[in-house]
Amino acid sequence: MSQISNAVAIETPDLTRQNIIVPEKIAGVKTVNAEQVISELTSDDPPILIDARIKQDREYGYIESSIGLPDIETNCQSLSKITADKDHHLMFYCNGVLCGRSVVAIKVARSCGYHNLSWFKGGFAEWNEKGYQYIKNR
Repeated sequence: MSQISNAVAIETPDLTRQNIIVPEKIAGVKTVNAEQVISELTSDDPPILIDARIKQDREYGYIESSIGLPDIETNCQSLSKITADKDHHLMFYCNGVLCGRSVVAIKVARSCGYHNLSWFKGGFAEWNEKGYQYIKNR
């Protein structure tokens, strides 16, 4: 009997973890590709690039100048420590097109009143696939 209940417990989905559906676009948020990220970061008024991945993912590498702020730690207070200026351009990324962490972080930023937001939907996967340099701590 306990074997059956254990099997049922394993098959039961974890309802405490919200499933993130990654949309094609986020209304009111500019979607950018890797080349646009480079262009924006090298402009006269670069955005703040926020890596919404968890710390363990960031250990594999991250885009230079990005700030690590996992979606699970993103809130109005943590964002205000990065910039209190709600008009400042914030650009978010995570692991790639199936990663929902940047989507969550953008929704939080918007709820905190930030409105100049961009989304690098292809994220670190696109950056790496295109052979762009990244930082990896040893």
